Amino acid sequence: MQINSLPSEFKTARPILQTIEGAGFEAYFVGGSVRDTILKDPIHDVDIATSAYPSEVKALFHKTVDTGIKHGTVMILDHHHKYEVTTFRTESGYQDFRRPDKVTFVRSLSEDLKRRDFTVNALALKEDGTVVDLFSGLNDLAQHVLRAVGSPEERFHEDALRMMRAVRFASKLDFTIEKQTEAAIQHHAKLLQKIAVERIRVEFEKMMMGQNPLKGVRYFLETGLYAYCPRLNGQKKALSRMLGLNASLQLANETQVWLFVCRILGLSAQACPTFLKAWKTSNDLNQAVKAGLTFLEALDNQTVNAHLLFQTGERYLKEALTVQKIFDVSFDPDQYLVAYKKLPIKSSKELAINGRDLITTHLVTPGPDLGRVLTALQEGVLNGTYQNQSSELISAAKTMLTNKEESD
Repeated sequence: MQINSLPSEFKTARPILQTIEGAGFEAYFVGGSVRDTILKDPIHDVDIATSAYPSEVKALFHKTVDTGIKHGTVMILDHHHKYEVTTFRTESGYQDFRRPDKVTFVRSLSEDLKRRDFTVNALALKEDGTVVDLFSGLNDLAQHVLRAVGSPEERFHEDALRMMRAVRFASKLDFTIEKQTEAAIQHHAKLLQKIAVERIRVEFEKMMMGQNPLKGVRYFLETGLYAYCPRLNGQKKALSRMLGLNASLQLANETQVWLFVCRILGLSAQACPTFLKAWKTSNDLNQAVKAGLTFLEALDNQTVNAHLLFQTGERYLKEALTVQKIFDVSFDPDQYLVAYKKLPIKSSKELAINGRDLITTHLVTPGPDLGRVLTALQEGVLNGTYQNQSSELISAAKTMLTNKEESD
């Protein structure tokens, strides 16, 4: 196969390959960028593989960084671009079911490609646009099939994370997993316990944000991978609810993914932090999901008010409304977006007075009363009791403090 019009990312990197080839070595674009180019999808990272050993690569370029020299990877810095160039290699050992115990540099492209995960990722591209296909990856691309390179049993035993990559690619590419490959995932699913949660989480999130996430979810459930993910064992029935939702399901970011998953599992805003902590998600994401769930619970109970809209904030509100629309296609989020936009203030910083104003007017001294008054004024502005004007708020504060003194 010949690609006549290379993406700009490849055109920019062609001089790197030409320099390596000019020195008598082989060099190719490899991996997902080649696959996505053939599928006419946007490409991201440009990876280069070569028969040149790391020391030989470094001798050809002025600026290099030893990013992964132990495994044969050298980063080349060229005109504000960074390219990772990796020597052809074989791997062996894999005692931790993730990383090879031994890496051996080789001169053979075939030896390098046969250690890769799936045939559609084992394609190489010459700088002139010629595709090198040693494992029928082009045919699998045409058939929209995901197939392990060589023995799927060996590939997954070498690196158990490849099983999650399989269900992720099924979703991302909308491909069908070939039967023997799927059977091998089912057979080795338990090995997922050997993989770091952070690695699993990244693949899971990408699966949920693919073009056909329900296909990925189906494989995730049918192969049993779910049972070896944090707090999902025993949740097949709940997770299967996803398969009955709108087939056009699309999630745009990690917040939507975890908000959606928590709703599927029936987790409350109070219970979600424990679940998310098991997945080692960030504090910012945990806060976003908790805020979204709090809003959705109020939506369920028909108790949404100005205070809740204010506390949720526009960003989290939009994420929650997007997820609600997935569960209820007839749901109209506009009324809540309009209500939010009509709020007199959208953050505490927009309140017409602050603590310093109350202190300098000698209404109150620093302490608990200051916080209580500001909170009461904020609530009063939100519910329409007060206009957000400094004179009116100062007067309201005086009244509050006078009443407090009298009651004391």
